[in-house]
Amino acid sequence: MADVKVEVRANGPNRVTGPIEIVDQSGNNYTIPEGQWVSLCRCGASNNKPFCDGGHRDAGFEAPSEAQ
Repeated sequence: MADVKVEVRANGPNRVTGPIEIVDQSGNNYTIPEGQWVSLCRCGASNNKPFCDGGHRDAGFEAPSEAQ
């Protein structure tokens, strides 16, 4: 099985490369196959949470990309 990778992108979302399974509070499953990726919002501006829709650009979101 491949490793899951989380990439913190400068002034943007967290990009997660699968295989992963995301389950929301209603029990809906979103499966990301091995080798594919999804961007998860970390700015709060997305209209498609938890997924990024690029809203961080219009919101002027700035955050470091270094893990602390």
